[in-house]
Amino acid sequence: MKLIFLAAFGLLLCAAKASASDKPNILFIAIDDMRDWTGYSGSAQAKTPNLDRLAKSGVAFTRAYTAYALCNPSRAALLTGLRPSTTGVITNGDDWRVAVPAERPSLPGYLHAQGYLTLGQGKIFHGSKVRKEEWDEYAKDGEREEKDTDKKDWSLRPGKTEGGFIIGSNDIAPLDSPEEELVDYKTASFGVAQLGKTHGKPFFLACGFHRPHLPWNVPRKYFDLFPLESITLPELKADDLADLPKEGVMMAKAGEFAAIRDLGKYRECVRAYLACIAFTDAQVGRLLDALEKSPHKDNTIICLWSDHGWHHGEKEHWRKSTLWEEATRAPLIWRVPGVTKPGGVCTRPVDFLGIYPTLCDLTGLPLPPHLQGTSLKPLLADPQAAWDRPAISTMHDGNHAIRTERWRYIHYANGGEELYDEQADPHEWTNLADKPEHAAVKADLAKWLPADATPQAAKAKKKKKKP
Repeated sequence: MKLIFLAAFGLLLCAAKASASDKPNILFIAIDDMRDWTGYSGSAQAKTPNLDRLAKSGVAFTRAYTAYALCNPSRAALLTGLRPSTTGVITNGDDWRVAVPAERPSLPGYLHAQGYLTLGQGKIFHGSKVRKEEWDEYAKDGEREEKDTDKKDWSLRPGKTEGGFIIGSNDIAPLDSPEEELVDYKTASFGVAQLGKTHGKPFFLACGFHRPHLPWNVPRKYFDLFPLESITLPELKADDLADLPKEGVMMAKAGEFAAIRDLGKYRECVRAYLACIAFTDAQVGRLLDALEKSPHKDNTIICLWSDHGWHHGEKEHWRKSTLWEEATRAPLIWRVPGVTKPGGVCTRPVDFLGIYPTLCDLTGLPLPPHLQGTSLKPLLADPQAAWDRPAISTMHDGNHAIRTERWRYIHYANGGEELYDEQADPHEWTNLADKPEHAAVKADLAKWLPADATPQAAKAKKKKKKP
């Protein structure tokens, strides 16, 4: 069976590589930990002029969801086209290169094998988990990665700069150092330089920005965009965990959010997060400007995404790693010459497993047989096209969320459930899972739960030795 797979895959590569020279370029922009706080999505206080202009020039997906609300599993799923429940990559420490064999190539690996020039800098995969042979040039920066552990120290300490403070190990601080010294600025500069060059073959240019990932420290001018007294805090419900199964209560980790509020730094943290979004938006703007001035302007696909969202107290939770809307929903914007039209807005629920097959579809390349997602090309051409697939998100072993335009259904490994009517209850404040009148809705949504989501399968995959 493996020989047949490899032979078929080899034929795909040969057929695609022969016609690679006439393929469009791809500008692939990744943002870390950014929830859907953007101007184009309706946020009243986010300042994202560059994301907004990109959205106006293409199609913005307002219901785009991660496969897993944590950096490594999310990126591994998006870039390999395989769900976390299939690979067993469910922590930041899991190595996707071990779980996913080379004959099931990642997105850059597949494009590289088909004749694309693959160029990257910054955070694309999590940490140093890349296959160097898949890249013609890849520059990892020195940014500190968040470890896959809970921060136990929630004490408040003075920061190193005026107006800054430290909670746990994370700086929340306006910086007075030059913007050019920051790694995200350097990543944008790498992209700008590559866009200014003439390349002998189509390129896949990946630029991965760290902010708004912690620590929230960017130049002071971005903090100044958000006077503290102007910050509007999220609308919260005092007893929001009261109707959740115990698995949901445990996932919320309410103590972390309580510590932020008790330290009196809730508003400052929201401000710092917004400042980091504005900083990253400026770096995206530098890439867009460079593309507009380049010879590649009319033959370059843009795909911009964030790996997952972030809670700022909703469901009494701080950070990511949940199955609710705030952690699973993230920006996704496409601009595709000859396919998208300016000002497109798609409200269909999609997840990031669709990105890999979409890029294959748009470039006319055959789809690798291992992909588990569905191409989004029909929605790029017509954002209101019929779409009968939900978005699927996973957290830990066997816990999943199914998101349709109306419903979010969460099913935990031991049988606990949550159900939210997103039309009537966009805050997800009322769990309807125990209401008999919704039994048919749950049964219908449950059909989409990943069939291979078993703890045993995940553990078996983790035991594989790195080649």
